[in-house]
Amino acid sequence: MTNITIIGSGFAGLTAAKALRKQLPEANISLISPRAELMYAPSLIWIPTGLRKPEDLVYPLGRLFRKHNIKHIKATVTELKDKGRTVVTDKGELTNEYLLIASGSRFIRKLPGIEHALTLCEGIDSAVKMREAIKSMKTGTIAMGFGGNPNEPSAMRGGPMFELLFGVETMLQKQGRRDDIHLIFFSPAPQPGKRMGPKALEGIMKELKKRGIETHLGHKMKQFTEDRVITEGGEFKADLIFFMPGMTGPAWAVESGLPMSPGGLIQADEYCRVPDHPGVYVAGDSGSFPGPDWQPKQAHMADLQAEAAVKNMVSEICMSPPKATFKNELICIVDTLDKGIMVFRDEKRMMVFPSRFMHWAKRFFEWWYVRKLR
Repeated sequence: MTNITIIGSGFAGLTAAKALRKQLPEANISLISPRAELMYAPSLIWIPTGLRKPEDLVYPLGRLFRKHNIKHIKATVTELKDKGRTVVTDKGELTNEYLLIASGSRFIRKLPGIEHALTLCEGIDSAVKMREAIKSMKTGTIAMGFGGNPNEPSAMRGGPMFELLFGVETMLQKQGRRDDIHLIFFSPAPQPGKRMGPKALEGIMKELKKRGIETHLGHKMKQFTEDRVITEGGEFKADLIFFMPGMTGPAWAVESGLPMSPGGLIQADEYCRVPDHPGVYVAGDSGSFPGPDWQPKQAHMADLQAEAAVKNMVSEICMSPPKATFKNELICIVDTLDKGIMVFRDEKRMMVFPSRFMHWAKRFFEWWYVRKLR
């Protein structure tokens, strides 16, 4: 009986677990993660504006694991040994014949003074702190921005920061507080959002101008202080700083002998295999994959990569060559709390569709995605 281990219970890990069980009904499938739950990260943007509560975003996975006969191991991975055949955790070791790494990434927190900034995608606690800080603010300036990984163009998450920025602006307008609170958007990139395509970039820049949001773009970050953002192109005062750093791979991967990309992610080929590590695959934010420089780090891509990884793992088990690759496809709705901008991009097409309906479409997709977890 084939023994398969999955690391991570995020989008890629869950997609892989269900697909593996469907294709390999007799396999022993174990999934390692600190908690048997999914935190629906795309909706973190709605906690600071009050549209979602923390409990709305957390979905227990026990029922799903039982349904698909997945053994959950509540542990944190600390190392791999034997070219991936042994996963070392804080609760012991687990051996496998095939391994899928879907553990996500971590933020690069090297910028001096970054402890003075709150990072939305670090989780619910950070989003709640943002909510409470905005709620208690009478007057002042909120600075929001994002950075990247200079050695890994895809390892950034700018979309949620645009959504947070527009959502907070909409909320302040509805509350009659907008005139008392100044908003600044900053980024070391001269054209943040360019990866979504020129039409999306143009739309975002117009939205910033329309909403009276000041911009500070194209200057390398130097430091945060308690009340200031400092760049090589100048500095400005900020009573609150919300910042999304660039991403890199999991810390344990560096010491595990895995091939790493220049940006610190786990190297993968077009079939989601880890080179020189037979039976080891990677999907989602922890991997570096061949593709265009606009290749996104988002749940949709994680799902596509997980599906390809599973197909190729099954082929390997059946002693057949890999055939499945994944589409490079960016699909997102940049939400503004009262409307949205749908952005689609693949290697042939780019489309941008702004509409009030898109806000509700994003909420509907949240319901559609998580309904099977309830």
